[in-house]
Amino acid sequence: MPTSVTSLTQNPVQENTYLVYDTETRETIVFDPGCYTPEEERELVAAIDRLDLKPVQLIDTHCHFDHVFGNAFVVERYGLELGIHPLEQQILEAAPMFVQAYGMPPMVPSPAPDYFIHEGDTVMLGQNTFAVLFCPGHSPGSLCFHNAAEGYVIAGDVLFRRSIGRTDLPLGDHDTLIGSILTKLMPLPNETVVYPGHGPSTTIGEERRENPFL
Repeated sequence: MPTSVTSLTQNPVQENTYLVYDTETRETIVFDPGCYTPEEERELVAAIDRLDLKPVQLIDTHCHFDHVFGNAFVVERYGLELGIHPLEQQILEAAPMFVQAYGMPPMVPSPAPDYFIHEGDTVMLGQNTFAVLFCPGHSPGSLCFHNAAEGYVIAGDVLFRRSIGRTDLPLGDHDTLIGSILTKLMPLPNETVVYPGHGPSTTIGEERRENPFL
């Protein structure tokens, strides 16, 4: 059965939380839960309830604080295990410190990861397959998840509409990020929809033509 993608824009950094679900079984992967306040937690639950979804996986594309604010809530509420790339563990552990450094109210620390995801792995959602693409540069262990059958990629903060992920954060590297985009994302078909960690969706073809960083 096909999948569907819905998003919620949450927290002060306007991060996109994605619910990717099988349209028949309603089984759902929660990508990058950004819910930071009790109101945003209720918003996430309301979306899951409204769509009659069954969360079965929790995955962080990377572990900057705005993408992991809701990890603890989702783990507790839905009993899920957390999957990340191993190079993101240090970023995950440092997230509360960075929240404090930005002068924001304290976050609930994320649980430790339960398992690691590597390039070449396949993430399954029912009969639907997501290829794992290792795309470092914005952060050391950034991952993208490509559904080739349906033509879209959950891209985290690697590629945005007319922009790319920032690389001035600790362990970021501009040349590495550009290399990741050119070797992992640009070879995808032009019509591939890109669901980024911030802002509106785009396509590979649009970014190939219009992105000034590429």
